[in-house]
Amino acid sequence: MMACSMKSCLYCLNGTIVGSKSIGFCPSLVSVQRRDSKSRALPMLGVEFMGKPLPVSDLKGLGGWSLKSPRNFSPPHAQASICVSRSLRWWEKTLKPNMVEIHSANELVDSLLNAGDRLVIVDFYSPFCGGCKTLHPKICQLAELNPNAIILKVNHDELKAMCYSLRIHVLPFFRFYRGAEGRLCSFSCTNATIKKFKDALAKYGTERCSLGPAKGLDESELMNLASIGQISKGFSLPSTKEESMKDLVMKSIDLSGVLSKAGNKMELKKEMLC
Repeated sequence: MMACSMKSCLYCLNGTIVGSKSIGFCPSLVSVQRRDSKSRALPMLGVEFMGKPLPVSDLKGLGGWSLKSPRNFSPPHAQASICVSRSLRWWEKTLKPNMVEIHSANELVDSLLNAGDRLVIVDFYSPFCGGCKTLHPKICQLAELNPNAIILKVNHDELKAMCYSLRIHVLPFFRFYRGAEGRLCSFSCTNATIKKFKDALAKYGTERCSLGPAKGLDESELMNLASIGQISKGFSLPSTKEESMKDLVMKSIDLSGVLSKAGNKMELKKEMLC
């Protein structure tokens, strides 16, 4: 084994030092002759062993080999797919269980008709409405304090045709519905005029039992939605004949009560005369 005479060699410093000499393998650049027609000396990284160079790699076929990396060389990059969950938008934050997002006119109509005697508040908003964004946290708080009420949230930008048919032109806008009474009130309010909302909630929020099924939207509104294809064609509009029959029945009940009272009074007068 041949010792390297270079005391400053980093590879020799890692070997065994005996006296003032370092013993170890020392890689060095040596000249290797290529065995082809165009043979020329090329530098190559090798290791000296027993006075003979040991090549580390074969340079066959690497014409123009140099220590510098080629210009078009690009190191491999590790690719990793990172899944980032979408952050909630402001109208999706702090929603309560009794707050429902409406995505079509059919959903609005069905939700009103299936609510029974519960108070239903329709909240019309827009993602780009500053007043709607400011008011949203307070509406969520009031919804939590009134779990029996249902709040239907309608995105005006998503359902423009439906909102135009319902004549909703100001935002934020609210409509209150309950059972057979149908629409109770409608108004627009902001964070500064939230008292309107609180007063309407206190007035119509008390539980009550109404006679008959839930009414929902007015008949004219349903016809407008049907004319522009916002509700399904198979949707049955309330029949005026059925309503007239109900009115006749209620009137007959009232008349029978009046007649019975009048008959009782006549009998009392006859008894007094006798």
